Amino acid sequence: MLMSAQEADFGQTPSQTVGPYFAYGLTATQYGYDFNQPFDAVLALDNTTGQRIRLEGRVIDGDGNAINDAMVEISQPDGEGRYPQTPDEARALGFRAFGRVGTGTDAQNRFVFHTVKPAAATPGEAPHINLIVLMRGLLLHAFTRVYFSDEAEANAKDAVLNSVPAERRHTLVAQRTEQGGAITYRFDIRMQGADETAFFDV
Repeated sequence: MLMSAQEADFGQTPSQTVGPYFAYGLTATQYGYDFNQPFDAVLALDNTTGQRIRLEGRVIDGDGNAINDAMVEISQPDGEGRYPQTPDEARALGFRAFGRVGTGTDAQNRFVFHTVKPAAATPGEAPHINLIVLMRGLLLHAFTRVYFSDEAEANAKDAVLNSVPAERRHTLVAQRTEQGGAITYRFDIRMQGADETAFFDV
């Protein structure tokens, strides 16, 4: 007797089973494959308004080693708190709002994004970037947020950041450095260990 799809309980399908296939399927151009990819490390185009920043970091395993086959995706509003709603609007704003990069082609196994510092999209929240990590052995994506070290007042009022235990909030805060007028925020993602990054169940 055959069961219907409603009667059968097969459980949740993992987001990946062997992989990762990021280099070939999602970050093709970065890894030198001869076909286009829809998104890359550049979110802010030439006509984007807002403070240009570089977001960089490493995905670090439980032994403290940088992972060389992870993929990081980010999404964020622009410098005025806007998410483009259509491709035409994204072109008009010069802002793509979404980026994707692998860690395998950088000499230090970093992810690096070129974007603008976001404004808060909703009143009462602190400026932040949404971030997803995918990597070998991780059957479900890991979700987290990137807050900014120079937004201490806004961070103190952010409901999501304050839902994280006080001793772990620092794992969600990117540290600002500036050299030659270029602003970089450093954000290492620690997948395990005593200083593991706080991830969200979404």
